[in-house]
Amino acid sequence: MSYKILITPRSFGKNNSKPWDMLKEKGYEIITNPYGRIMTEEEMIDCIKDVDGVILGVDPCNRKVLEKATNLKCISRYGVGLDNIDMEYAKERNIPVHRTVGANSNAVADYAFGLMLDITRKISCIDRECRKGNWKKIKTSEMWGKNIGVLGLGAIGKGVAKRASGFNMNVLAYDVFKDESYAKDNNIKYVDLETIYKEADFISLHLPLTKETKDLISYKEFDMMKDSAIVVNTARGGVINEDALCDALLNNKILGAGIDVFEEEPPSNNQFTKLDNIVIGSHCAASTLEAIDNMSMMATTNLINEL
Repeated sequence: MSYKILITPRSFGKNNSKPWDMLKEKGYEIITNPYGRIMTEEEMIDCIKDVDGVILGVDPCNRKVLEKATNLKCISRYGVGLDNIDMEYAKERNIPVHRTVGANSNAVADYAFGLMLDITRKISCIDRECRKGNWKKIKTSEMWGKNIGVLGLGAIGKGVAKRASGFNMNVLAYDVFKDESYAKDNNIKYVDLETIYKEADFISLHLPLTKETKDLISYKEFDMMKDSAIVVNTARGGVINEDALCDALLNNKILGAGIDVFEEEPPSNNQFTKLDNIVIGSHCAASTLEAIDNMSMMATTNLINEL
C-alpha cells in the first residue's frame, strides 16, 4: 500500500540519504515542510490533513491539528519531547506516537556542559572583548570539584553527570523516577529540589515540559540559589519562568545562565539579548551531524515499522 508521509524537521536526512531511500523504497509519497522553519498551527493543518504518517519536529500537533488529520496512522517524533503533541487525543484516536529515545543524548549533554564551561570561564565574553581590541586579563572561576545539580536523570542527564565526573564534581540529582543502582555505581546522590537550589554551583535542566514542570524554577527558586550559581536549560522553554530568570540575571541573584530553549523562539523578551551574563542558543543543542543521522534513521524506522 502506498502511504502519504509528511516530514516537518528541516534537518531530517540532511547528511545521509539512507532515511530518504528507505521511505522511497516503500513507495511512500513524501511531503516536506515548505516553509524552512517551524510551522504554525494553520500551516500544519494544511499540510497534515490527508497524510497517513508524519515524522514530526517541534511543529504544533495539538487537537485542532490532529482533528484535521483524518487519515493519520502514526506520529514518529524526531526527538524525545512530546509537549507539542496532544497525547490524550492521539490515544483517543488510537494514533501511536514513537520517539527517538537516546538518539541525541550525547549531543545535548555536550552542549549543556559546553554552556557551563563557557559561562564559568567567560569564553564568549573574552572572545567579544578581544575582537574589540580589549586584551586585558578577565578573571573567571573554575568548574573542578564544584557541586552540580542535574534535574532529570534520564539519558541526557546521565550524560551530563558522566561528563561532570571528569571534572571531579559532586553530582546531585533530582528525578521522579529514580535509577538507584545507576546512581550508586556512579557516585550520584538523589536529593530534593530545594537541596539542589541551595547547594548546587551549577544546575542543568533535563526535564520534559508538563503541567508539573511548568515554571518549575521561578522567583522563589532563584532566591534560594547561590549568587555564584549558573543555570543551564537545554530541555524545554517554560520549565524556567523567563521573567524570573531575567530578574535574577539583572539583579545578580545568580552568576549566569545558558539557555538554548525559550517559550517563544526567538524569545519575546528582548532584554535577554542585552545581558552579558547569559549565553543564548537557538534550540540547537541536538544539532550535530551524528544526532541528526541517528534521529533521521530512528524516526524513519519507527514510522515504517508502525505502518
